[in-house]
Amino acid sequence: MSPPLVPAPFDPADLIVAFERRAGQPGFRVDRFGKVAGFPLIALTKRTPGPRPRIYLSAGIHGDEPAPPLALLQLLEGGFFDHRAIWFLCPLLNPTGFPRGTRENADGLDLNRDYRRSQSSEISAHLRWLGMQPRFDLGLCLHEDWEATGTYLYELNPQQRPSLAEPMIAAIGKQHRIDPATIIDERPAQGGIIRPNADPAARELWPEAIYLSAHHTALNYTIETPSGHPLAERIAIQCLAIKTAISCLTAAR
Repeated sequence: MSPPLVPAPFDPADLIVAFERRAGQPGFRVDRFGKVAGFPLIALTKRTPGPRPRIYLSAGIHGDEPAPPLALLQLLEGGFFDHRAIWFLCPLLNPTGFPRGTRENADGLDLNRDYRRSQSSEISAHLRWLGMQPRFDLGLCLHEDWEATGTYLYELNPQQRPSLAEPMIAAIGKQHRIDPATIIDERPAQGGIIRPNADPAARELWPEAIYLSAHHTALNYTIETPSGHPLAERIAIQCLAIKTAISCLTAAR
């Protein structure tokens, strides 16, 4: 399957329209939970009847990281979000950052440090939406890293549930480079896996993953693809990580 035909940097309005159109699939609902500079903040939900794992995915919180939202769109176009789970997707949390190609939003705020004492309209709206959702069995936050030489991930798993980190890294490593560094983002890493302190009280500024770990899920992963690699490859890695995590989670239930 080819990547979605949305350039990067891209017009976020085009991507939002693409998500809303694709969400016309049976069972999906589109929530516009906020608006920033004329751009709606959207969430796509699919609440499959019966006992299913509740899975949350987010992307687009940094405007210089195009692969994650494009990966979600590709999976949506391919019908990946099916009856196996109850799905919660927030595919473009920083629409004003993408036209500029900047990590920050139009006000110069890093939205992924704004979850403890929210100052931004985007994260304030996102927190209100999250507060209306149930707890998730799994959270996946999709990111990119301009300094990385390969893919890596963060695991927040304070209850020591069966880890999905090794299966994701193993699947990615068969086709793509895993970052070999033993220190990434000033944290110890082993084989592309970082397991930081999951205690929210230890953080002055909360990224989304820490907030989710504190309030919404006991199992959360942040996937980081290397921005210097071709966009199509980064989209493929994000898709592979998501597919592997979901396959392992649903197989274990």
